Amino acid sequence: MIPGKTWDDAVRRWLLEKGDKKSIKSDESNIRWLNGYLSSVPLVDISREVISSLKTKKIASGVSNATVNRMLALLRSILRVAASEWDWLPLSPSVKLLREPSRRVRYLSPAQAVRLLRELPPHLSAMAAFSLATGLRRSNVTGLKWSQIDLRKKMAWFDAEQMKSGNPQVIPLNSDSMRVLLARVNIHPIFVFTYKGQRITQASTAAWYKALARAGISDFRWHDLRHTWASWHVQTGTPLLALQELGGWESAEMVRRYAHFSTANLAVYAANLPPMILPC
Repeated sequence: MIPGKTWDDAVRRWLLEKGDKKSIKSDESNIRWLNGYLSSVPLVDISREVISSLKTKKIASGVSNATVNRMLALLRSILRVAASEWDWLPLSPSVKLLREPSRRVRYLSPAQAVRLLRELPPHLSAMAAFSLATGLRRSNVTGLKWSQIDLRKKMAWFDAEQMKSGNPQVIPLNSDSMRVLLARVNIHPIFVFTYKGQRITQASTAAWYKALARAGISDFRWHDLRHTWASWHVQTGTPLLALQELGGWESAEMVRRYAHFSTANLAVYAANLPPMILPC
């Protein structure tokens, strides 16, 4: 073991080796928070008691269990690498994560979606309608450029660095998404969705929340438009594997949260077996 290494040493090496991680921005945010308590602390002194204290402090800040767990998972990863790869620790301490509630799936009925689109100001309504038609994440919609779209072939494409999965993706455009795009042709030379000549960078504005209230919709976030898109797909018979491809999810497990919407459609497949005469 190399003695005398501190938390600061570990952070510097971690950032140097993991700088290409897709979640590096989140890591850096958690590191800044951890630095407030661990800066200059020898790695050997970061015990289970210290980790428990950090967990308590993070919980006390009022964040969700998932946010606490992201901090703990990063701390655990750094300490594990320090022990197993760098030989800076004899053994990494145990880091137990908090229990998280089941993943939330909130979606709208078609009638609710229509009400919301009518209540939103035109620039947000167009973005929301496009999100409901494509299932794209907010950042992919707000940053969408005309150079990414082929109106003739009815396709949009995204480079790997633009997608959460880290994989490039081509999105087929249905009739609803095409209507939104065609209505915006020639409004801005670069970006599809703009407001007063400027690219829209924020969607969850006061106007969004006021429109939700007028539409009588509560507990609904912008990202829930993606949940709505996925739920509608499964309810109308889209297989989960096809949904995974359309939504750009990296694993099938990510779309399992929508599986319960397909129960009614399974009856079609259950009837595929040949009939049998059962014994009395």
